[in-house]
Amino acid sequence: MSLILSIEKRNAVLTTMSELVKLEQSKILTANKNDLDGYTGDDLAMRDRLKVDVSKIDGMVLSLQQLASQQDPLGVERFQFNHENGIHISNKTAPFGTILIIYESRPDVTIEAAGIAFKSGNRILLKGGKESFNSNQVLVQLWHRALEEHGCSKDWITYLEFDRAQTQGFLENPSQKIDLIVPRGGEKLIAFVKQHATCPVIVSGRGNNFLYVDSEADLEIALDVILNAKTTKISACNALDKVLVAADLPRKQEFLMQLAQKLKKSKVQILTDKPLSSLSETNEIDDESIWYEEFLDYKIVLGQVTDLTEAIMKINTYSGGHSAAIITANNKKAETFMQSVDSAAVYHNASTRFTDGGQFGLGGELAISTDKLHQRGPIGLQHLVSNKWYVTGNGQTR
Repeated sequence: MSLILSIEKRNAVLTTMSELVKLEQSKILTANKNDLDGYTGDDLAMRDRLKVDVSKIDGMVLSLQQLASQQDPLGVERFQFNHENGIHISNKTAPFGTILIIYESRPDVTIEAAGIAFKSGNRILLKGGKESFNSNQVLVQLWHRALEEHGCSKDWITYLEFDRAQTQGFLENPSQKIDLIVPRGGEKLIAFVKQHATCPVIVSGRGNNFLYVDSEADLEIALDVILNAKTTKISACNALDKVLVAADLPRKQEFLMQLAQKLKKSKVQILTDKPLSSLSETNEIDDESIWYEEFLDYKIVLGQVTDLTEAIMKINTYSGGHSAAIITANNKKAETFMQSVDSAAVYHNASTRFTDGGQFGLGGELAISTDKLHQRGPIGLQHLVSNKWYVTGNGQTR
């Protein structure tokens, strides 16, 4: 492990990298076009995540600038204690060491994950998917230029050109010490990493997010939030997949007809449970296991529940533990929902699409964890640290 760089040097690298990304925008876009032209799959979410445009490059630049402006996450004192024998004890934040992130499709992860890891004093190994190889190669070359410009080793950010068999071998018998692994992708990728990894793994988990329309919901808010959460970015893990409607919702049929019409305009396929099967131009689900599915597609399930209690129970049974929302004018019900639903982020009268490190004020994210150790939800700069105990004495023995 390299010595930790000064905060001034880390910030300088990040600032230079933000300038290089803007300067080499055309090179990044050309490499990404090669990746898009070479992608022959029919996975809409994969293609959407793969695409880099000017707006996404602007997001990369902003993320790097925000990271450079944030306080140093290292050496922050979390606890201190003076022992009766005179020893001074304190606990301070410290880097993990070396982090491996394995991800599919998204070239922007090459910027965001590496930036957060570097700023928090960690070396990072990037294992991107073959579908984004050209984009990632250009971005890693820019990282190395930024590091070298400030006299830093290129080893801080390393790209692993491994196929599946080589990745499995590296997970099972790494050629260097790995302190943390983050798989960021579909369920098959996560299962593969968990099966073969020999060090701690943080699961950047599936979405399968739920929204409950309570009997005291503002129906205009409900329509706006559902449409936003479902249709604005189907490839996002914070997109909405399931809507539960209270059986005693006033104007329920009118609301459902409006919702169905708006969803169909956005080409969303609508599935329903038996109580809502009379809704026109929809299909009744024929397999209950669909409640567990994350769609990452223009597809949604509408279901009916008796009340708040049943909604909470259903969400906790089937959801991915990522994000869940309630639409209601009753603050007491909202509080019960938000305290009782077992998800990393819970919402009252707002879209689940906000579950994102940038939107939460973290300046980007390494991943969104659905685990409960050591950090849940978006993992930002402040969370990509471990801790260390500092004990100072003058000869005390026990």
